[in-house]
Amino acid sequence: MSDFIYLASQSPRRRQLLEQIAVRHELLLPNVPGDVAEDAEAMELALPGEVPHDYVQRVTGLKLDAAVARLARRGLPPAPVLCSDTTVALGTQILGKPEDAQDATRILALLAGQEHEVLTAVALQSGAQRFAALSVSLVRFAPMTPSQIAAYVATGEPMGKAGAYGIQGAAAVHVAHLAGSYTGIMGLPLFETAQLLRQAGWSL
Repeated sequence: MSDFIYLASQSPRRRQLLEQIAVRHELLLPNVPGDVAEDAEAMELALPGEVPHDYVQRVTGLKLDAAVARLARRGLPPAPVLCSDTTVALGTQILGKPEDAQDATRILALLAGQEHEVLTAVALQSGAQRFAALSVSLVRFAPMTPSQIAAYVATGEPMGKAGAYGIQGAAAVHVAHLAGSYTGIMGLPLFETAQLLRQAGWSL
């Protein structure tokens, strides 16, 4: 059995969280020179009428499929592959990563003063076995003034983050309540991730 896993994610927060639980990992990223180009944006498109819980688990599965194919294509040493995806849901509305500052402002205005779900799916491929889990957390933002939203958007922090915010950053001052997994809201629920690793034979 290998003593490391592949992390198929460009998120520095996911790397940090794996380091927190002392899981040795190597990055397995798409679109490196000489390899087949992959369209991550196409994978993240929601299907018509798709509910957030189904969406985030389906996208995570697609990303893991792509990562497993990437591993085989590159002829790298075998090891388990970990993939995760996070989305924010306001009711049945999926709030993904903002396209630009204007979109981030729109998303944050929707979330201000409201409770929303943060859904993080995690999946692990170990040989022929696949293990998967879903973390669901509730977050309630305090009401935010337009100037508060504008100030936060101006930090640049909302870009590249589902729901246009990062719980571990400046947005924390607007979070009135949360219930669930703090690490799941960050992007990699450590309780569920540890469970999947144990199922694959790891000792944590």
